[in-house]
Amino acid sequence: MSASLNTACATTATTTAAVAPPLAAPPLAAAPLAVLGRDVTVPLVTGGEVSYAALDYAASAPALQRVWDDVAAYAPYYGSVHRGAGYLSQLSTDLFEQSRVTVAEFLDCRPGDQVVFTRSTTDSLNLLAAVLPAGCQVFVFETEHHASLLPWTNARVTYLNAPRTPAEAVATLERALAGRDPYGPALVCVTGASNVTGELWPVKELAAAAHAHGARIVLDAAQLAPHHPVSVRELDVDWIAFSGHKLYAPFGSGVLAGRADWLQEAEPYLAGGGASRKVARREDGGVEVEWHTTAARHEAGSPNVIGVYSIASACRALTEAGFENLVERERHLIAKVREGLAEVPAVRVLSLFGDDAPRVGVISFVVDGWNSSHFAAALSAEYGIGVRDGLFCAHPLVRTLLGSEPQAQGECGAPEAAPGERSLNAIRVSFGAGTPDEHVERFVRAVGELVADGAKWQYRTEEGRCVPAV
Repeated sequence: MSASLNTACATTATTTAAVAPPLAAPPLAAAPLAVLGRDVTVPLVTGGEVSYAALDYAASAPALQRVWDDVAAYAPYYGSVHRGAGYLSQLSTDLFEQSRVTVAEFLDCRPGDQVVFTRSTTDSLNLLAAVLPAGCQVFVFETEHHASLLPWTNARVTYLNAPRTPAEAVATLERALAGRDPYGPALVCVTGASNVTGELWPVKELAAAAHAHGARIVLDAAQLAPHHPVSVRELDVDWIAFSGHKLYAPFGSGVLAGRADWLQEAEPYLAGGGASRKVARREDGGVEVEWHTTAARHEAGSPNVIGVYSIASACRALTEAGFENLVERERHLIAKVREGLAEVPAVRVLSLFGDDAPRVGVISFVVDGWNSSHFAAALSAEYGIGVRDGLFCAHPLVRTLLGSEPQAQGECGAPEAAPGERSLNAIRVSFGAGTPDEHVERFVRAVGELVADGAKWQYRTEEGRCVPAV
């Protein structure tokens, strides 16, 4: 950022380089990072109010207070990005492009890698799908989130069965790649951490297997980046995708970062202003377009500078807090939840790789005798705890983990169940850097009480959701 623009941002207590001094390294189980909503209270159907326990981080994490403060400080300086001659436009452009540098540093990108800003992980992977070379083969495990399972409609796709160990995952991929067309392009898509079980996948080993067979690999880091440091260089992945709204920056932005060649060689993901470098009329009456070869090639339209800046702010905040400390604190919370659930015999935790597999703060389970939608509704209405129920946009994986035995219908059906169909769904609890110990302790206590004593309220199905009966 230029000196004058830096000075302007400094007057609002923020700069594009750093908006707060580095945080001191917290000890194990230190206080959580400050997030929005930490003081929100919600009513209980049984009477009174309680502070809301947001335990649905895997869907959308609350924004860090630091991110909110940074964005609020920048807001008076908001202006159009790129090509504007005005002061605020230049400042916003500088901030937008510096945010790209910040994200590249956060991901430890290689020289020559591009950082393309998108709307979400889903948008990032659809962008990559749109630029695949002709004849590309795609290999994807059935265990993926729909964002990485479904975009490859214009490619030859091989869906791989769910592995039961990390080693089996690598062996399964190697067998599939060994049988592929050795002369055409190929891409492997894999998650870093499951959005259902939280289990970490052997990304580095899968990348080595892909490259040994002449394939490239894209990492869906939507659930990994908010919980663990991610190095494109160390993992040796070709691309990485993630969403801001899972990285404590919920402003509708995402990232696709990695190799530039396929991105530069393909037609723009969206055609329009910003992606085009030069447009001229042809003698035949048409138009001739010269597209950018930079990341702008796939960023047509007015950029979401607020969303992009919020991602950069979150990257800085997590880096300054120290991922080693964040990981250790999260392990502390994971242990509390798993130990508490283990004491309730009716609870079955879902897992691909077994109890000892390393994981992030995402745990799914079912409760004997309960429909999962009913259980989640009771946690919310009677305890002020927000979790997720259903199939978590990973239907093949959850169905594999649950097997063919549906749950009892109970008082409420699952939102995914068709009319008259028995329920097949699960409950997911997820947490992260902003979760207080009290929230997971309340959750564990609530699970035990609901299993032992049942719900205190009656519930019914309304528009596919289980809600308290009035």
